Amino acid sequence: MTETRETRLKRLRMRAGHRGIKEMDLILGAWAETHLADADDATLDAFEAVLAEADQDLYAWVSGQAEPPRALVPMLDRIRRDYETVRS
Repeated sequence: MTETRETRLKRLRMRAGHRGIKEMDLILGAWAETHLADADDATLDAFEAVLAEADQDLYAWVSGQAEPPRALVPMLDRIRRDYETVRS
């Protein structure tokens, strides 16, 4: 059975906002609420790939403490820019 776009968006929002590390809940959940509704399929795929990673790694990458895998850089840069905008 194929997942509808609406179901996929709900699933991604849930996964983004209920991670296990509160910081990542806030960062990824906020990005999801702001951008997922207007995201194209490629963006949804990229965001889903980010969500598949461990929270500790994601936080280190988003906060600039570690270099992310090359494949995740474009999506993480988008998330990081939004995070930095909100913080300032």
